[in-house]
Amino acid sequence: MQSLQDAVDEAAERTGFSGVVRVDRARRTELCTAYGLADRAHEIPNTVETLFGTASGAKTLTALAVMRLVERGTLSLGTTARSLLGEDLPLVADDVTVEHLLAHRSGIGDYFDEDAAADIRDYVMPVPVHRLATTEDYLPVLDGHPTVFPAGEGFAYNNAGYVLLALIAERATGVAFPDLVRTLVCEPAGMSDTAFLRSDELPGRAARGYLSSTGLRTNVLHLPVRGSGDGGIYSTAADLSAFWDALLAGRIVSPERLAEMVRPRTDWPEESRRYGLGFHLHATGDAVWLEGYDAGVSFRSLHRPSTSVTYTVISNWSDGAWPIVRLLDERFGG
Repeated sequence: MQSLQDAVDEAAERTGFSGVVRVDRARRTELCTAYGLADRAHEIPNTVETLFGTASGAKTLTALAVMRLVERGTLSLGTTARSLLGEDLPLVADDVTVEHLLAHRSGIGDYFDEDAAADIRDYVMPVPVHRLATTEDYLPVLDGHPTVFPAGEGFAYNNAGYVLLALIAERATGVAFPDLVRTLVCEPAGMSDTAFLRSDELPGRAARGYLSSTGLRTNVLHLPVRGSGDGGIYSTAADLSAFWDALLAGRIVSPERLAEMVRPRTDWPEESRRYGLGFHLHATGDAVWLEGYDAGVSFRSLHRPSTSVTYTVISNWSDGAWPIVRLLDERFGG
């Protein structure tokens, strides 16, 4: 059989992959390689230490931060959004709870309809992106969307719900959401390079996100200038490996709480998977993962307990990660 390194190198060359691939088995790194350019205009290569946007990969960190607050007694799964919203977002139903929001079963209207965008690059934020720098800044974007179905009676992947979770966490603690994620999730996990960065002041180690496999157009006009609960955190392949080690060792949430989060709450046949509380789950197997897809970003970080395999594929263009993800799924059992 072709070696793992040769197989990934060949696929990266064939597809023009730009990003980092890391594979660990039983906590031993079998592959960690960077490909392509972090900054095409200046021909700066990606390295294994490059910071990449993770888009909706941040949702899992949001869920874990919220669960830490549940463990502390600051929130409960039954806490209603309305109890912390006051007069804001009047269309959010009175019975929508933290648990509904975590499971994408709240039924609230979404500001970003992923199904309506034929191409992820076609979506334009309803307000200028530079105005979205804090979670409270999202209130005008979240407002005015009618309920789609009664809370708990359906499933619809929902970006607004995770921004709402960030808002609830902020209001319950009085602490800015990026700081909550840092102190409740990243620090216990040893994720020292993971943070919500502003797209208009990226540090030198951060990759620019590109809208296609070639060309110089970046995603800076497509995404909020700084992410919130539904996406936008930057990370590295090493930090994501550390994340899985810490998560499985009980350093972020207790093993009992983690078991609750990875228990399937919904079948998601359209995407050939299931969903828990903040985690994507294999349709029939035991794999669990974080995933992000947006203009200039494609990302998956997966752990399969039955084989002790963890992999991260993180790319700085919209569709870059998926051919490598398919290769690794085929290699390690789908």
